[in-house]
Amino acid sequence: MNQWQGGTSRSSGAENGGGWSGDQSGNRYGYGSGSAEPEGARAMPQVRRDAGPGYQRHEPPMPASMSPRRGASVPPQQSQGYDDSYDDGYNTGQVYGGGRGGGGGYDDGYGPGRPGRPRPQWGKRIKWTVITLVAVLAVTSVATYFWADGKLRRKVDLSKVIDRPETGDGTNYLIVGSDSRAGMTAEQKRKLHTGSAEGKRTDSMMILHDGSNGPTLISLPRDSDVEIPTYVGSDSGKKYPGTGRHTKLNAAYAEDGPELLVRTIEYNTKLHIDHYVEIGFAGFANIVDAIGGVEMDLPKAIKDKDSGADFPAGKQTLNGQQALAYVRTRHAFAQQDLDRTKNQQKFLATLASQTATPATVLNPFKLYPTMGAGLDTLIVDKDMGLWSLGSMFFAMKGVTGGEGKSMNMPVSGSNGGNLVWDKTKLRQLVQQLNNDEKVTVSSN
Repeated sequence: MNQWQGGTSRSSGAENGGGWSGDQSGNRYGYGSGSAEPEGARAMPQVRRDAGPGYQRHEPPMPASMSPRRGASVPPQQSQGYDDSYDDGYNTGQVYGGGRGGGGGYDDGYGPGRPGRPRPQWGKRIKWTVITLVAVLAVTSVATYFWADGKLRRKVDLSKVIDRPETGDGTNYLIVGSDSRAGMTAEQKRKLHTGSAEGKRTDSMMILHDGSNGPTLISLPRDSDVEIPTYVGSDSGKKYPGTGRHTKLNAAYAEDGPELLVRTIEYNTKLHIDHYVEIGFAGFANIVDAIGGVEMDLPKAIKDKDSGADFPAGKQTLNGQQALAYVRTRHAFAQQDLDRTKNQQKFLATLASQTATPATVLNPFKLYPTMGAGLDTLIVDKDMGLWSLGSMFFAMKGVTGGEGKSMNMPVSGSNGGNLVWDKTKLRQLVQQLNNDEKVTVSSN
């Protein structure tokens, strides 16, 4: 009889959606004031206190009859794979009606009621990553600027140059390659075939005009016939009056240095020189070696025992020693100095083009040695800044990029070994440069 009544209780409980909530005796805890259960169980009948520590939390939803809100209507919930009418007697201590089951449940970013870590805030992470990178780049750029600016040797004072022509449109750079052997060891002189001559002379001279119609690179043969004008000595400050004396252009540099060279070029061309840049033998070779050599395509073989050049025809990469031999070679050519200036233009433009590449600019292990090799040996005017130097560099690159033109100073003939400039073409050339027009004058 007791067994039948117990069975009826279970059946009745199942029909009401409840199931077991007590022990095997059939007593229903939490529904009578005379129950032996503690007050907590009577106050919260939905808490099942008999779940073990290894219990997997897959319990069916609590029926409405056992909700803490007796009058509330709780929609039926389906538990996949389980019979909602059956209660296995296990519970994890979850309080139904709050937390996951209610409208104010905790959403951690992984779905309703699913425990886990908070969702990563990718927007903030990306923002702070970008800010950090920008800050690092800014600090690095500023530090690099001051490091490079401190290496420039501003030794040429163009304010000492007198009676200067008016400035025109665009910027004119005088680029000088000197044969200075300062700081070179005997082994380096032997290796680079420079000889041991004292002092320094100009081995090459070029005017680079940078303007709105593209860059123009003009080589000035060192054997050009020029008049030495009145000038003020760079060291003595003494004024030396002009006597109409004519000499080779490179003799002006040997007589009183860069200031007299600029004065002589401006006097004989009527073109204002804005900046001066000079590099010696050793510095030139070091720059080439720093970028890993310069690839050249030689149309024919070159051999010159005086410069040390010995190159087959075709594509090849020249190191510093070979590059210096190439730009100094003139005895292997029919026109000697005129042909040499063409090769110098070609090499310098190729050097600039191959240096200003992502492989060099974005690689600090290549960029800093290259900058160091160049800046350590450059001599510039006192008004030259890194911005102007960079503009000159990219203008030089533009000469080979199809944006500019390279040419020799137009020559009409010679007098006793000195090359005489074509005065008519020279006036037209200077006029086009001063007005920043497209240069149409040719060397021939």
